[in-house]
Amino acid sequence: MTDSKKTFFPQSARVVITTVLVASCLLAGARLARAITNISAVPSEHWGWNDLVGWINFYETDTVNLQANILDGYASSSAGDFSFDCATSRSGNICGQGDYRVTNDGSGSLSQWAWNDIYGWISFDCGNGGAGCGQSSYRVYVDPATGEFHNYAWNDVIGWIAVNCFDIGGQNYCDNTSNFKVKTSWTVTSTSGYLDSATYDTGVPGGAQLNSVLWHGNQPAQTLVGFQFAASNAPAGPWDFIGPDGTPNTYYQVSEGATQRLDYNLFYNQRYFRYRAILTSDPSRTASPRIDDVIINWSP
Repeated sequence: MTDSKKTFFPQSARVVITTVLVASCLLAGARLARAITNISAVPSEHWGWNDLVGWINFYETDTVNLQANILDGYASSSAGDFSFDCATSRSGNICGQGDYRVTNDGSGSLSQWAWNDIYGWISFDCGNGGAGCGQSSYRVYVDPATGEFHNYAWNDVIGWIAVNCFDIGGQNYCDNTSNFKVKTSWTVTSTSGYLDSATYDTGVPGGAQLNSVLWHGNQPAQTLVGFQFAASNAPAGPWDFIGPDGTPNTYYQVSEGATQRLDYNLFYNQRYFRYRAILTSDPSRTASPRIDDVIINWSP
C-alpha cells in the first residue's frame, strides 16, 4: 500500500464561515421584529400574584415574549402595566427616558429590572446593583425543560411578586389557595444545521479508503460538530450520507483539532466522496462552532 494522502478543502471551509456569519446577522436582528406572546393561554398558566396589587396577567396584552436573551413586552394588572423591556412598552420604545430590561442568561435565569409607573422598579434578581443578596436570596427563573416560571421578583413598595403558587413563602400553595403560574413555550434547546461539501475525486480508478477526519476552527463550550460521509464510483452519485452505524441516523462527533478514525468497512473501494458537516449550537443558542478547514485522510 502506498503512503496515505491528505486532501485539504479550503473552499468548503469558506462556505461554512459564511453560513455562520449569516446566522449571526439574523440573530442580531431578531429584536427588530415583534413576536406575539409565547406565554401559555391556559387560564392557570399566565398569572403572577402580589398581595397588594392582586393578579398580574402575563397573557392578556399579547406582548410578553421570553427569548434566549431577554423577556420583553408588558403584563397587565390593577396597578397598570409591568413593563419588562423599555424597547417594547405599551408606548413603544421609551429607552430614551429610562433604559431597562429583564434579561435571560440563555438557560432560564432572569435578572435586571422591570418597571411600573406607580410603584417603580421591580427587581428580578437579588444580585442586581452589585450589592449582593444579603439576607434575602431571590431570583426569577424559568425551568429550561418545562417553561414554568419560579421564585419571586421584588419591589420596595409592594414587596414580593410571585410567579408560581408552588413557591409562595417557600411552600406549595397550589392546592390550598389558587393554582397559578406563568408558563412559556420557550425552552432551552440547541439548533443544528448542516452543509454538504462538493464532490471530491481521489483519482484512484479502483477506489480509495477513507481513513479519518480532522477539522480546525472554533468550538465554544456545549457546542457540537459532527460528520457524515457518502462515497460513490460515479461523480454524480448517488450520495447516501451515513454515520458510524452505516445509517443516516448517526454521525461522527468530532472535537476541534482531534482526529476521528472512520470505519474501514463503510468507506472503501469508492473513487468519489462527499462529507456533510453538522453544526449544533449550545443549548441557549447563543454560541455556534466555526469550521475553518476540514482534512480527510485517505489511501488507495
